[in-house]
Amino acid sequence: MPDMIRPARRGLMLILSSPSGAGKSTLTRTLCQRETNIDLSVSVTTRTRRASEIDGVHYRFIDRAAYDAMLRQGDLLEWAEVHGNGYGTPRKNVETALKAGRDVLFDIDWQGTLQILDKAREDVVTIFILPPSMAELHSRLVRRAEDAPDVIARRLANARDEISRWSVYDYVIVNDDLGAAYEAIRAILTAERLKRSRATGMAAFVQNLLGQPTQ
Repeated sequence: MPDMIRPARRGLMLILSSPSGAGKSTLTRTLCQRETNIDLSVSVTTRTRRASEIDGVHYRFIDRAAYDAMLRQGDLLEWAEVHGNGYGTPRKNVETALKAGRDVLFDIDWQGTLQILDKAREDVVTIFILPPSMAELHSRLVRRAEDAPDVIARRLANARDEISRWSVYDYVIVNDDLGAAYEAIRAILTAERLKRSRATGMAAFVQNLLGQPTQ
């Protein structure tokens, strides 16, 4: 039997969003660890690198002049100013990955999602992660033991605004069980990878197939 030839495909952008504490970061990390052919998008930022951070892994750290130039030239798929620092997703790196058939995973909020949808809708798959209840969301934030009570209260207030944006997304998953939520994301990813519109080499594959002898 000859080796199976798989038709070439264009990669996709998979966006995960959720309020803080709903499990997005854990699901993102698990996807990167277990799934093949998917890369976590690395943003650029103008803020100072922290001692625990690695340039090119956590962020690409650039100066304000370089960031502003990227912004002017339209080289950022999405961007935001946070506490006086610029953050953004370089368009070139993502496009290179997509053309090579690799998928790119984004851990961003609804505002960044809308920016990317506006620029590249056909390449994007969006998933919003919901907590099973606000009480459970509060409990998760408390169990993390990372924030003071006033910070938790602010995160919960922000969560209500973020949750209200759920209808922007293609898929919505209630994360009442982390394993089940992960399997749901895997199922979505598998189906979206098989979409005819992303199978850039399918026409040539089928033409070749029809020209082959049956024996």
